Amino acid sequence: MSRIAGVLAALKAQGRKALIPYICAGDPSLENTPAVMQALADGGADIIELGVPFSDPMADGPVIQQAAERALARGVGTVQVLDCVRDFRRDNTTTPVVLMGYANPVERYDQKHGAGAFIRDAAEAGVDGLLIVDYPPEECETFAADLKAAGLDLIFLLAPTSTEQRMAQVGRVASGYVYYVSLKGVTGAGHLDTGAVAEAVPRIRRHVPVPVGVGFGIRDAATAQAVGRVSDAVVIGSRLVQLLNAAEPAAQAGVARAFMAEIRQALDAV
Repeated sequence: MSRIAGVLAALKAQGRKALIPYICAGDPSLENTPAVMQALADGGADIIELGVPFSDPMADGPVIQQAAERALARGVGTVQVLDCVRDFRRDNTTTPVVLMGYANPVERYDQKHGAGAFIRDAAEAGVDGLLIVDYPPEECETFAADLKAAGLDLIFLLAPTSTEQRMAQVGRVASGYVYYVSLKGVTGAGHLDTGAVAEAVPRIRRHVPVPVGVGFGIRDAATAQAVGRVSDAVVIGSRLVQLLNAAEPAAQAGVARAFMAEIRQALDAV
């Protein structure tokens, strides 16, 4: 059982929902990223999604696009992202870390370091899963198998526009959890329709054997609690990125911890 699966199984046994925050590696600073990750865990995060900066993050809204741009301007690439995970793992060996990003950085890494180098180095660094936005399930069964052999999960996005066929394709290869995009659009956009989410999650569960996390449009304790009532996990990113960038460097870890604690309390009241 992977670290992600173990955490989610334990939460299910306790009748609790998983809290999954997203931050972009290197934003607001590379130096603070491991400390912010630990603060998220201390505040109640169960799994951490760590963004790999990319110059064309097509699924992300302005807040996360700008975070990626700032990180890239600081010279943060895949090597530095893996270093952040290694630093985090020096003190935290239990909280799963999922790298979220795009195919280009993965493929460029392998071109530079050799076939299979990304999976090897990610596993060595302490990564537990990958969410590659632009890897369709029908084209990456070998990649999924290679990840599984290294002890990593491959996580997929599903959306309101996903067909039954696409859900079935994802269900055959996904592990860890699936991430349901609750809105038509990019991260941080639109109004969250919890009724539509409540209708979509049972459809997904008919095809997908792993837990269902829901993200996009979750900004506070109230929206997290509403989504937590109908899903297995709540993913929150854009609002956290905004809060971190509004804080002074010395306060960023405290802001992350406090925000997680607020969301954690709301989820535990579900």
